[in-house]
Amino acid sequence: MKKHNFSAGPCILPQEVLLKASEAVIDFNNSGLSLIEISHRSKPFIEVMDTASALALELLGLEGKGYKALFLQGGASTQFLMAAYNLLENKAGYLNTGTWAAKSIKEAKLFGDVTEIASSKDANYNYIPKGYTVPSDLDYFHCTSNNTIFGTQIKEFPTSPVPMVCDMSSDIFSRTLDFSKFDLIYAGAQKNMGPAGTTLVVIKEDMLGKVTRKIPSMLDYKNFIDKDSMFNTPPVFAVYTSMLTLQWLKDLGGIAAIEKENEKKAQLMYSEIDLNPLFKGFAAKEDRSNMNATFNLVDDKLTATFDAMAKEAGMNGINGHRSVGGYRASMYNALPLSSVGALVEVMSELERKA
Repeated sequence: MKKHNFSAGPCILPQEVLLKASEAVIDFNNSGLSLIEISHRSKPFIEVMDTASALALELLGLEGKGYKALFLQGGASTQFLMAAYNLLENKAGYLNTGTWAAKSIKEAKLFGDVTEIASSKDANYNYIPKGYTVPSDLDYFHCTSNNTIFGTQIKEFPTSPVPMVCDMSSDIFSRTLDFSKFDLIYAGAQKNMGPAGTTLVVIKEDMLGKVTRKIPSMLDYKNFIDKDSMFNTPPVFAVYTSMLTLQWLKDLGGIAAIEKENEKKAQLMYSEIDLNPLFKGFAAKEDRSNMNATFNLVDDKLTATFDAMAKEAGMNGINGHRSVGGYRASMYNALPLSSVGALVEVMSELERKA
């Protein structure tokens, strides 16, 4: 039976990407060698890294605008500290909208003064703060575009008088934005781009070189820029598969094309949540994420029945995070509309039986 993969991460990937990646593990480009056993310094893999970096900038509309795209290791969690290590000299401002935002704040405090500009912690992060002002005396302002656990998403980014840093791990490449508003973007690949193991960092080069502290070699963005992400051995499989996913997205028509599909999926999912009296959404309606729909049963007595029905229908990864409970449907780029339709049908069937 076909499984409908709503996993929050690692994410669903396009079938054609999985097939090409699996073939490359056995025989990469008809070379008689596996992708994961060739030298990362070899011409074939350097071409992979160059292509992946170029595709990232092209899809984001940042070509020729002073940005570099890097594929690093350590996940977005390492970027919590790496960003601060490279950018925080005196004071930074952070928007606290969830678990990962809170963790980024914790790491940044190791390097300087951190101001929490606004927070939604008071309501268990079920909304995005609004009406705040970004001070002009900061080294940078940091926000998280989409909150995977709580199912909220920033719809309008603030006007910032200082450089803006954004963790886009769970909605990168999913919607059209003016990405030039951001001076540093980072995203763990496993939420919407590729397998776990690499992290995309897109940085405006003129952001660097402004802190007085000495930065360890493996945490210095300049070293990775100078070596085209090859300062040390990169995660070759994760980079290659991310490259395939970015090429798949380009062939579909880019971010604008996938955004339309994502909006269809979100509209179908949230319509059922709102119309079905057995369910209630967790996130504030105006801040609902198009990537992660979080919802609960009104009557917990129906949990066992709904879980059994969902399993029978081939649903995978819909259990909510322990911070929220209930359910979470992650609708990343590669998830087909038909999978959302299948989940909605199970929810509708529960209402008919109840």
